Amino acid sequence: MADPSTYRPAPGSIPTSPGVYRFRDAHRRVVYVGKAKNLRARLSSYFQDLAHLHPRTATMVTSAASVEWTVVNTEVEALQLEYSWIKEYDPRFNVKYRDDKSYPWLAVTLNEEFPRVMVGRGAKKKGVRYFGPYSHAWAIRETVDLLLRVFPMRSCSNGVFKRSQQIGRPCLLGYIDKCAAPCVGDVTPEQHREIVEDFVDFMSGNTTGFVKRLEKQMYAASAETDFERAARLRDDIGALRRAMEKQQVVLGDGTDADVVAFADDPLEVAVQIFYVRGGRIRGQRGWVADKTEDVDTGELVERFLLQLYDGEAGDAIPREVLVPALPEDAPALEEWLAGLRGARVSVRVPQRGDKKALQETVARNATQSLALHKTKRASDLTTRSRALEELQVALELPGAPLRIECYDVSNLQGTEVVASMVVFEDGLARKGEYRRFVIRGVDGQNDVASMHEVITRRFRRLLDDRAQEPELGDGGGEDGPLLVDPDTGRPRKFAYVPGLVVVDGGPPQVAAAQRALDELGIDDVPVCGLAKRLEEVWLPGQEDPVILPRTSEGLYLLQRIRDEAHRFAITHHRSRRSKSMVESALDGVPGLGEVRRKTLLRHFGSLKKLRAATVEDIAAVPGFGTQTAAVVVAALGDGSREPAVSVNTATGEIISTELDTSISTELDTSISTELDTGEES
Repeated sequence: MADPSTYRPAPGSIPTSPGVYRFRDAHRRVVYVGKAKNLRARLSSYFQDLAHLHPRTATMVTSAASVEWTVVNTEVEALQLEYSWIKEYDPRFNVKYRDDKSYPWLAVTLNEEFPRVMVGRGAKKKGVRYFGPYSHAWAIRETVDLLLRVFPMRSCSNGVFKRSQQIGRPCLLGYIDKCAAPCVGDVTPEQHREIVEDFVDFMSGNTTGFVKRLEKQMYAASAETDFERAARLRDDIGALRRAMEKQQVVLGDGTDADVVAFADDPLEVAVQIFYVRGGRIRGQRGWVADKTEDVDTGELVERFLLQLYDGEAGDAIPREVLVPALPEDAPALEEWLAGLRGARVSVRVPQRGDKKALQETVARNATQSLALHKTKRASDLTTRSRALEELQVALELPGAPLRIECYDVSNLQGTEVVASMVVFEDGLARKGEYRRFVIRGVDGQNDVASMHEVITRRFRRLLDDRAQEPELGDGGGEDGPLLVDPDTGRPRKFAYVPGLVVVDGGPPQVAAAQRALDELGIDDVPVCGLAKRLEEVWLPGQEDPVILPRTSEGLYLLQRIRDEAHRFAITHHRSRRSKSMVESALDGVPGLGEVRRKTLLRHFGSLKKLRAATVEDIAAVPGFGTQTAAVVVAALGDGSREPAVSVNTATGEIISTELDTSISTELDTSISTELDTGEES
């Protein structure tokens, strides 16, 4: 591990011009490539106190042994040179996107004498018009099969085409009128190219004109009593409309845009892109990348767009690129894209309307893609077994941790402190074994003390169960008696001893958990902690963490367990906060004790629905009368409507019980609408 001060350049030797810099390790391998508007300012930021650097950046500068730079004239040149070097050197500390599958394209070979339509994958070729990419090849073939009725262009391979020329007979598509048969001279090259150009125009989004033209021809044929031709044109119009339905309009202004969204965690980032042409979604792609450095969303956007559009033809770049955040050098990026397209390109963040809604949809797809990427390993028994074996070796456990329990603490500025326990057995979640804890013995925001309390309570229950039923079960085994409930015959809640206890946190939380076990006299349960910053695994009493490889299945399993514990704790915390909001709103209501407050909460479910309730609604709840219901309605009045009754809140006496019928009707309608739509507050 190198000391950055040993290779730090003299401050005056670094230019203030735009440029690109490279960090190299002791073997002269490039470990990081970056660009800057001002090289001196950017490089100086790497050589400050390591304690002030992000952990990933600190790892990078301590892995490097030298730094060098190249000065360029403009930010656009710096952008291009940076990406070229990233592709050339493949630095391990730069974000690298990898496509999670091969996506098909709809291609039209305009560079041939008789162009053909086909499904293609891989690199693009010059002189070929591409549409897409699409998610599935079968979807392209279905669309092409429909469109060949209207645009009977060539779709056969070169071998089939040459054979038909030799024998003087077209293939099957020529006989069923799905090809104009240029192979046998039924159409001239010029006529066939007109068909191809119409097909390309239709796929580019100019659909309305073709439908209107065919409708006009259909009506003309019908007027001339040529009903066979009219029926054929009617079927052609139906085929066009079915093809159009496969690409629904999402942007009414006919925009050409690429919509990009990200979902990330400390280790990885998933990106999704929707291709919108002529207001329709023409295709979708997805990538997954390792986050080996600390970068914000704007930096992720910049690097993704550089990879996406590098080497693309101008017509493949849209007028608009919608992104979740603008990169720092957005003007330079727009200038680079404009140079590729030959026209202006706008990179912007949508703020409202259909474009904003579409990007939210893309973001949901990215989130699901990341979740699928992380969980698909769990579906494979071999992968789960390898993960448990890796944990056993890395943490020096006596056996594979077949049962893993993970604990997380959640609070809001020290209030409503709760904790969660999730259980994984054989690498799979056992949700029936999950437990929630309400922390009562800790004041304020003290995660360490909260963790100590949770571990103490969980394992004290284990000791109590052992003491109460020492001989239950089948006589026990090597690991002691099987503890079961004598009434149900099922294992007790805390009967099983985990093979590994994981806590969400670093050395303080690990030390608190180990101290709780020591105080209870339990010495056969291993403990570790997973810190969020660098996904380091901490063991009790060790100064340095255990670093698992980023591709380790064991690390993925620990991440899944930690994330599940965090989700479970947050869910419990939000539930308690919503209940406390309702109860606190009713604290000052005369004659309403704790039991009645909880009854109202169970009946209405939320404060919003309780505020919308009328006196009759509340009076219908068991244990409530008209007078108490009127007091509740008056206490919850938020000014948005007049109270249905007049009440003396000090005494609870009803002054007037005359209801405003218009208000009552409005409330009943709003409640009915909410129930019909299935919305929850």
